[in-house]
Amino acid sequence: MTNTLKAGVVGTGFIGPVHVEALRRLGVEVAGIVGSNSERAAPKAQALGVRLFASYDEMLRDASISVVHITTPNHLHFEQVRAALTAGKHVVCEKPLATTRQESAELIALAAKLKRINAVNFNIRYYPLVLQARSMVQSGEIGDVFVISGSYMQDWLLYDTDWNWRLEPEYSGNMRAVSDIGSHWLDLVTFVCGRRIEAVCADFSTFLPVRRKPARAIETFTGKLTQAAETIPQKVNTEDYATVLLRFEGGARGVVSVSQVSAGRKNRLAFEINGSKASVAWESERPNQMWVGHRERPNELLLKDPALLSPQARQHASYPGGHDEGFPDTFKQLYAAIYGYIAKGDFTSAPTFPTFADGHYEMLLSESIFRSAKEERWVRVQAE
Repeated sequence: MTNTLKAGVVGTGFIGPVHVEALRRLGVEVAGIVGSNSERAAPKAQALGVRLFASYDEMLRDASISVVHITTPNHLHFEQVRAALTAGKHVVCEKPLATTRQESAELIALAAKLKRINAVNFNIRYYPLVLQARSMVQSGEIGDVFVISGSYMQDWLLYDTDWNWRLEPEYSGNMRAVSDIGSHWLDLVTFVCGRRIEAVCADFSTFLPVRRKPARAIETFTGKLTQAAETIPQKVNTEDYATVLLRFEGGARGVVSVSQVSAGRKNRLAFEINGSKASVAWESERPNQMWVGHRERPNELLLKDPALLSPQARQHASYPGGHDEGFPDTFKQLYAAIYGYIAKGDFTSAPTFPTFADGHYEMLLSESIFRSAKEERWVRVQAE
């Protein structure tokens, strides 16, 4: 289905190789990768057994590449996506799609004009039990949705010696925890519930206003393994933590907390949805089980088993019950949807994967959250 399509991956940090490995599992040939620094990228290319392009322009000139995957720091996304679309490539972009709503809107328009398939890498949608929760919520099995709550907690920036480019606004934008991990939670619950957020009220905190930046660059998530011998004091303005109150379409209410300084929480996204008939709860550190809550009978713990899932969820579960599926599998399932759509060639049908429109909505939502935190008040999310 997909073996005639070739991909190019831009970015060789933590997430770029994840894209390469997922594509290979689907039989998609990766024509090569490109990094910001060829010397640092060369060992990655060698380890992955792929070609290292000398530059992004060289990759875009390769006529054999149909799809470009962008996994670079946030500030580069807009220009790199625009260049890929202009070169005639379909695009899969890591979130955020851009740094402003004007940029993301421009990319939507350009992709439509050039008739290029576009996707944002909201891979967490593709855990089988997340899709099961979506089926249960949208079929009415849990009744009318009352409350949507949860969190996304990490500890990789707990110490003042922890450092990453995401701490620097010129690379990541004016928010950190919300745009980096909160965006995944917000996308996930709006996807599961099928309703958008109408208004937000946010509170931010920066617990470590000064950090010790390594004198040399370090890769994402490696700071816990090695501490730099030489550091430079650096002021930090972006949030370590945020809590956001949420008002959803249809009257549901919600709250989410996000943190990158929560000791012991390695990468825990959790949500709970309470309805008039039942509740569902799921978390990413135990992705193969989902709690189903009842009032008048015992609660349930649903283990991932294709035989027990809805048809919509079952199609994204590759292994039998008792065989766990995790983070790398979500990338595979997302790309199966994207590349299958491209291979069919009917671009008039509605995509089943997150597109630039979803990335644009996240920009609208993020800008409203940032404004709310700064002005300390409720802010309505502007509909576009």
